[in-house]
Amino acid sequence: MSLILRAAAFILGIFLWTQAAGASCCPSLEELKAKYLKDNQYAGFMDFLNKPKGKEKLTQPCLNYYKALTRYLQLKYLEEKQSWDEYFASGNAYRDQIVDNAGKVIEETKAGDCLKVKARLLLWQFHQGQQDAFAESALDQLLADTNAYSRQAQEPQLIKDTADTISSYGQKAQARQLYKLYVDKLVSGKMSDSQLKSAAQGFYNEGNLELSETVYDIYIEIISKSLTADQLVPELFQIASLFAYKSTGLYDMAYAEKIFAKIEALGAKNAFNQETIYLRAFNLEKMQDYKNAVQLYLQLIRLYPDAKYFDEAVYKIAMINAYVLGDIKEARIYFEKLTAKSTISPQVISSFYQLGLLAQWEGDLAKAKGYYDALINTAGDNQQMTVGLAKERLKEISDNKPLEYNLKTFLDLAFKNQDISLEAGKSALQSSVYILEKGQKVTVSSSSGMPESGCNPVELQYLWSGNLGGAAPQLNSGSFQGAYSDPGTKEINLIIVSPAGIVDHSFIMVDVH
Repeated sequence: MSLILRAAAFILGIFLWTQAAGASCCPSLEELKAKYLKDNQYAGFMDFLNKPKGKEKLTQPCLNYYKALTRYLQLKYLEEKQSWDEYFASGNAYRDQIVDNAGKVIEETKAGDCLKVKARLLLWQFHQGQQDAFAESALDQLLADTNAYSRQAQEPQLIKDTADTISSYGQKAQARQLYKLYVDKLVSGKMSDSQLKSAAQGFYNEGNLELSETVYDIYIEIISKSLTADQLVPELFQIASLFAYKSTGLYDMAYAEKIFAKIEALGAKNAFNQETIYLRAFNLEKMQDYKNAVQLYLQLIRLYPDAKYFDEAVYKIAMINAYVLGDIKEARIYFEKLTAKSTISPQVISSFYQLGLLAQWEGDLAKAKGYYDALINTAGDNQQMTVGLAKERLKEISDNKPLEYNLKTFLDLAFKNQDISLEAGKSALQSSVYILEKGQKVTVSSSSGMPESGCNPVELQYLWSGNLGGAAPQLNSGSFQGAYSDPGTKEINLIIVSPAGIVDHSFIMVDVH
């Protein structure tokens, strides 16, 4: 059997085993629930649970759990169907039944009983949905009882199901704790290193990044004890590349950087070649860890001056120095390094524009005009979006007008180092994709974390500037959709303004191939 088929068979074996192991704690009631609730017969199922019939003996914890679950699902159904008469008439009673019956299950069961974990999970989901004061303590109790269950029970699927559920609510850190318990149960079954790696890849293929990363962490911990550094590094590069940013497929940039850092910590810095240096730098840049990204781009151009990424790396070094570090002098050095080249790339054309922009902001209009004119002459029929931006700037100069307001505001903030008491982290500027094809639509958005003022959200203004792909977003728009007709690196700038003044600024780059 081939290695791929063996891996597939192993993953299928895990799936079938855990599905069987994770069967309902009360199988007969689970079957009845499916039968009743298929037709939304919540009241009928509750009548049965209150007065069960049949030869099979049903335990009281099972009955109490399904009473709580039925009322929880019934409330969800009433909300979905907007059946507000019953919802408001009986909602409070149903909520009390959820809490009372789930609480009885918890009191009636011992550690290691699957019903205790399921009742804790249901109770947490209820409080989380209510956004009440009990949600945090309910989560802590759920984690504690799941830990206790993992020490006594032999069936790990319930642990994974619980982790999946809390992860779907955004509780990623807590989900990782439970995934670790789940994986520990799998590993206790004496899985080989290759089986463990196959399991991690399988969970990645399923789209479960948290669980995949947890398995990979254990895999790395195990092989680190048996492999030499020379043997370990290729394995780590393979894992880091899997999670690094890509335009299609799953990625976790922070996890990729964690693995890249492990490689460096092994003293294997020389193991990075131009491809992996670029991959790590690009990944950090898209994480907006610009200070570390620029150091790697510098390393790339120093070690590989003939690299295919040279122009892109030099341009990004200049852009980060200018618009993140506010160092015009250093930025100009790298922009000029590109404009001096005889081979014309998109980044060379953009460097003429950036040099013109810096000169125009500094008030040296003659020099700015010279750069813009050189851009237009050098570009010819290419890079028409950048040519268009240059022509806008030339018109400002010829009409004796200042720089466009949004752009000037961004440059002022980048270069003047004004003490405006910015509260960093109020917004996260993100692109739907960072590597585009020509003409591909892209959505750029800012998720503001500004607190509400009283009962009303703070009214914000969004000052977009840079290369917006032909978009002209409104002042109150926190996102826009654009498309780029020319290849190259495109900058997107944002200033966020509240009634009290400027509160945040952001800068990202997207790359058009």
